[in-house]
Amino acid sequence: MKKFITVVFLFLGTFMTAQIQETAYSSPLLKIEKLAEDLFVHTSYIEIEHYGNFPANGMIYFDGSEAIVFDTPIDNAASEELFEWVEIEREKNIIAVMINHFHIDCLGGLEAFHKKGVSSYASEVTILLAKENGMEHLPQTAFDQKVEIKVGDENTITEFPGQGHTPDNMVSYLPGKKALFGGCLVKEMNAGKGNLSDANVEEWPKTVRLLKNKYPEAEFVIPGHGKVGGKELLDYTIRLFEE
Repeated sequence: MKKFITVVFLFLGTFMTAQIQETAYSSPLLKIEKLAEDLFVHTSYIEIEHYGNFPANGMIYFDGSEAIVFDTPIDNAASEELFEWVEIEREKNIIAVMINHFHIDCLGGLEAFHKKGVSSYASEVTILLAKENGMEHLPQTAFDQKVEIKVGDENTITEFPGQGHTPDNMVSYLPGKKALFGGCLVKEMNAGKGNLSDANVEEWPKTVRLLKNKYPEAEFVIPGHGKVGGKELLDYTIRLFEE
């Protein structure tokens, strides 16, 4: 009996891993992976000197005929590929692109979305910091601490949980999918601390702990870089910055 249970757990673990790694679209510029029905992670690549291509994640969600994108791919070319995949191949209307924070890996492809008539959203602080840091294309619609956008019949929540990676890092939650897009506030398993140039390392673990307590039901946790996981990514991030 014990052997049977072990085999079942191994099978389920393999199934879950395969589900997370199901590729919906792939090119040299952009990869889109299906996490669950109507839920995807998009990954594009930042060229870093002496390192090579470094992956940056965002999230895509469909409900009915509508879609929302959380963070743009790194540049306009990858963003145009994402737009065509969603709008032409999947026949969904992108009603909004939500920006997590002011760094280039979150909003580098904004121009492509704006040219297609897609509305963009970010916090007031994010827009201010993006402008101060010389970003040419800025999110169009500002909000304060929290915004909810309906996609189809489902609600999406984006809010500021506290400082960490940056003074403005937002997170987005999909209650219907139990999916949390943590962006660069959340680290993949075994990652280092990464770019701390705009970070508040003292507040970082406190912020992630608050996030963990607020969304205890979260099943998918999407970091800004690296592999998708579950709540273990929140625990790992807390430990990393408490050391």
